[in-house]
Amino acid sequence: MKRNSFHLVEFSPWPLTGSMGALFLMLGLIGWFHLETYKLLLIGLLLILFTMFQWWRDVIRESTYQGFHTIEVSKGLRWGMILFITSEVLFFFAFFWAYFHSSLVPSLEIGLCWPPVGVYSLDPFSVPLLNTGVLLFSGITVTWAHHSLMEGNWLGGMQGLFCTFSLGIYFTFLQAGEYFETFFSIADSVYGSTFFVATGFHGLHVLIGSIFLFVCFMRVVFYHFSIGHHFGFEAAAWYWHFVDVVWLFLYLSIYWWGY
Repeated sequence: MKRNSFHLVEFSPWPLTGSMGALFLMLGLIGWFHLETYKLLLIGLLLILFTMFQWWRDVIRESTYQGFHTIEVSKGLRWGMILFITSEVLFFFAFFWAYFHSSLVPSLEIGLCWPPVGVYSLDPFSVPLLNTGVLLFSGITVTWAHHSLMEGNWLGGMQGLFCTFSLGIYFTFLQAGEYFETFFSIADSVYGSTFFVATGFHGLHVLIGSIFLFVCFMRVVFYHFSIGHHFGFEAAAWYWHFVDVVWLFLYLSIYWWGY
């Protein structure tokens, strides 16, 4: 019997647990905003983390130990990642659309000026500029890790991934500190809404990308990748470069141009 070159995925409970985690996370955020309760939020976060761990475990088993990720499967995974990043581009495009729609022609309700009357924007040449340097340097280190893996230099791959992961955590730390120092909130006009939604979702993507890279770091430690078969890392690198590019647009438009 000829073996099929495509991987027919078996039944998995993780889409269900992930969906339940997302539901509890949404309800938990609503409860946190309006009632200051955290139980559902914690349950949602724990369910999502549990799903991520279990699903990653299954994918690692399928690709590394069971050999299900053939050339045809890898092509499908590449196209899947390309389409996912394309959907993320459109996701952030909506935020930029909302920002420029309000900032290019300010309405009477916000004082016919941008930033709106009473809103004091952040200095683009302080923490935002430092964060820009951090992400640009992280793009260099993840490229270093990629070239090291292609050359069979596992030590260089581990060092590059560790540096990239650390820079991602440092970026998150700086952005969290920046949020505590802002002179406005998400409720302060359309400026506060677009600022916190756009930069907040980008920060969430940085956090997800950091987790992605940490998983790749652990896989390099356990020699799960080879010179010609390391798409798990390539997907993480593509995602990280996308996050870098989005931040450049955020910095130039929201921080620098909107200052």
